[in-house]
Amino acid sequence: MTKLLRWASYAIAFVAILVLVAAAGIWLLSWHKLSAAPQPHPEHLAQPTADQLADAPRHARVLGCFSCHGEGLRGNKMFDEPILATVWAPNLTQVASHATDEELARAIRQGISDEGTPLMIMPSEVYQKLSDQEAAALIAMIRTLPRGGSVTPAKSVGLIGRVGLVMGKFKTAPELVAEYGERGPIPAGPQYEAGRRLAVLNCSGCHNADLTGKEVKPGSTSPDLAIVGAYDPAAFKTLLRTGKPAGGQTLEMMGPTARSDLSHMTDSEIDQLYAYLRARAEKVSR
Repeated sequence: MTKLLRWASYAIAFVAILVLVAAAGIWLLSWHKLSAAPQPHPEHLAQPTADQLADAPRHARVLGCFSCHGEGLRGNKMFDEPILATVWAPNLTQVASHATDEELARAIRQGISDEGTPLMIMPSEVYQKLSDQEAAALIAMIRTLPRGGSVTPAKSVGLIGRVGLVMGKFKTAPELVAEYGERGPIPAGPQYEAGRRLAVLNCSGCHNADLTGKEVKPGSTSPDLAIVGAYDPAAFKTLLRTGKPAGGQTLEMMGPTARSDLSHMTDSEIDQLYAYLRARAEKVSR
């Protein structure tokens, strides 16, 4: 009996060591991903037009900058599931007080913080498609905001979040930039290019690079935007303005996003977006 107990204790100790080694390996691999210094490429900014500068606050709302970073862009807790992660959108008035335009552009379009580390839950995979003038206009707008608030806490990644990082389930912003850079929505003709670009900037973050839908969070999958083929122009405009779909049901993700962000699109932008998505729907259904 004593011998059996001794071997059982050896087995338990061995399993415990394996668990500790696995946990250490996960921590080290995830730490490497979170602290790696991606190699940035030079940012080229161009002088915005007067119209672009004047429109930048509205454009920032459409892109979701205020939804994530809060009013005044002074920081906001955007994800809080301790077992996965707790992530704050930084206080941009504090960041802009010491970051250069190059560093701000790199954060926006490459997903790399002013400290040179990868950002998380920053939609740079989408923002990489912003033009040099559009990016410069957004940076100019950020610099007009009064500095206030405090520096936001650093992100905290839990055990399940670290496992997800190691397994590739969760990706850093630079990883998504590379992934999205290789794919995009199918063209539907030159007359729809303006709408296609709007789809890239305003839809692909949640609906995938090619607009075919993706898991936006555990248990929630966005649809292929071929669904727009079932909408008439008025119903589509209502969806983007109010977050209410044609069937009247509550949309967990699209509802709040439409009301806070997409509702700031102009009528012309909504018409262009609809025209492209309708043409795409017809093309993919053939």
